[in-house]
Amino acid sequence: MLFLPESLTLVRSLLCPALRTQTAAPKRGSLSLVRLRHQLAPRRVTFVKQHKGVIPIPTGGSVKGTTLAYGDWGLRIKGDGVRLTAKQLTTAEEVIKRKIKPVKGAKVYLRVFPHIPVCVKGNETRMGKGKGTFEFWATRVPTGRVIFEIGGAPIREELARDALRQAGSKLPTTMEFIDRKTPPRLGNLLLYPEVEDSPDSSPTSTS
Repeated sequence: MLFLPESLTLVRSLLCPALRTQTAAPKRGSLSLVRLRHQLAPRRVTFVKQHKGVIPIPTGGSVKGTTLAYGDWGLRIKGDGVRLTAKQLTTAEEVIKRKIKPVKGAKVYLRVFPHIPVCVKGNETRMGKGKGTFEFWATRVPTGRVIFEIGGAPIREELARDALRQAGSKLPTTMEFIDRKTPPRLGNLLLYPEVEDSPDSSPTSTS
């Protein structure tokens, strides 16, 4: 069976794009990497390389994100602010899910999300030649920020404490266990509500 040159050209033009799409592999650090469902990563990023930045410090007196919002028990940063990676958050979340799995309807709420790309250069590399390649996603959290919450179903305090204690051991900072009655935290200070004196308790003068 003989093929004409025109038919060979047509077959080659049809097969080459298909083979090229099958053999092409995504480059490491590029935006063409596929984000799986279980991975903590942004869906779309404008610039894949950003500045390193610093840990935010709530100097203005804001206590946003320091109390529970969804669950009944929570894990809050007590030590210094830190940069948490997506892998660290995923590991701690898996520990909590494994511990509260017997409780039907229990949920884990993640209050922070790794949206900052971190780029790393190789060891013993000379200065210059641009920024390093993308390595992992991270987030910067200050002191007093709530990281995890547990809720969705009635959970005993002993079980919640044990689960959050094991999750806190996976994170590179000092954590504390909180509940609905825990006051908000501003840095190292706990802001308790002011107690108003009742008029009956005021001292009376006798003449």
